[in-house]
Amino acid sequence: MATAYRSGWHFIDLATAIPHSGDSLMVTVFGEPVVVTRDEDDDVRAYRCLRRPRGAPQPVRCAIRYGMIFVNLDQRDHRLVEPEAPDVRTISATPRSA
Repeated sequence: MATAYRSGWHFIDLATAIPHSGDSLMVTVFGEPVVVTRDEDDDVRAYRCLRRPRGAPQPVRCAIRYGMIFVNLDQRDHRLVEPEAPDVRTISATPRSA
């Protein structure tokens, strides 16, 4: 049942919980530990902590709306979708009467 609610944006905390650069916050979302940090440029970033021995933290989509921090754990939303190349066809511009 938890997998049904896993997709989408989830409220973590208020942005005032990490006011300064270098501050971090550790939360658990659906049994997965997530670290939310504020970097030197005052951007808020979130990372999923993998439980594997040599697993590097995996970036998670993070957004601040109305002073609240939201994260999205759904992997389908993390894929980069490349725009489709337009179908280019050569059309002759020579009139028939020429």
